[in-house]
Amino acid sequence: MYFASETPEEDAFAIMDGFVEADGNLIDTANVYVGGLAEQVVGRWLAARPRDITARIVLASKGRAGNNADPNGLGLSRRYLHRALDASLYRLGVETIDLYQLHASDMETPVEETLSFLDAAFRSGKIHYFGLSNFTGWQLQLIVSTAKAMGIPAPITLQQQYSLLSRESEWEVIPAATYNGLGVLPWSPLAGGFLAGKYERGGRPAAGTRAGSEKPLYQSTSAEYADSDQNWATIDAVVRIASEIGATSAQVALSWLSDWPGVTAPIFGARNIAQLKENLGAASLKLSTEVTAELDRLSTPVAGGYPYGAFGKWQRGRWLQQHGTKAPPPPVAAGSDHPLGRA
Repeated sequence: MYFASETPEEDAFAIMDGFVEADGNLIDTANVYVGGLAEQVVGRWLAARPRDITARIVLASKGRAGNNADPNGLGLSRRYLHRALDASLYRLGVETIDLYQLHASDMETPVEETLSFLDAAFRSGKIHYFGLSNFTGWQLQLIVSTAKAMGIPAPITLQQQYSLLSRESEWEVIPAATYNGLGVLPWSPLAGGFLAGKYERGGRPAAGTRAGSEKPLYQSTSAEYADSDQNWATIDAVVRIASEIGATSAQVALSWLSDWPGVTAPIFGARNIAQLKENLGAASLKLSTEVTAELDRLSTPVAGGYPYGAFGKWQRGRWLQQHGTKAPPPPVAAGSDHPLGRA
């Protein structure tokens, strides 16, 4: 996301080289990151590397947002996606994007129109697969069901904000994704650095951090993280557990997330090679059952009223009626069990 801005091109090349050397293969970007410059950096890196390396890369980008004030310069219409996809292919210097993701929903455009464009992009060889990002559960199901009804390929991934500090997608969106066989690619798995132990409760974020950025988006998101006692209890536990097991806070948070059902791989951003190596260390870290259970409990999203509360969850349950067993009584307090359960 920050190649060509917070991360200079030389450092970006080193990060991608290090990622490939560690057997990484998915590089994700978008048409609007740094006004399109991030895609250009990735494209120049691909062009400068031998074919045996670039052939291993699963290249992912996104389209939906725009870089100008044109009222037709964003969305999921055929007109806009045609231009956005061609522009991304040009900036990346490739003929095909492996995974083209709809960056968010656009309910002003009929889904049939969006899907017919994607089908044409498949057939012309411009994309291999498509995915969704920042969709609600019903919007995801609408896309999947409509694609099946039209007899065209359905989405294969969901890129969603998901971390120990952002678990609300577990109520509906991620179950919809797993039910339909979409692999989950969590974005912001470290909650903008909060789960990396960069910040302290009541402290002022440093200027070089995401929370210290002047960008209103980061300030508002960071305020949401920082204004929650539950979040700070979770962060404190992550930092403590990391110290106890000889890992970093980021590795603990990434390992916890990677073990959830349906999660294919968290997508993290590294500003430098040191951060890359630290985060990749999570791949070999396996948290104990006790540690996982503690983090699950501390970070459980607080459900609101019906239909997301404990009563609604109880209503949707099913129990095997064997040996005289009965369904458990309705709960009187919010439960902490995840509706999918861990693998």
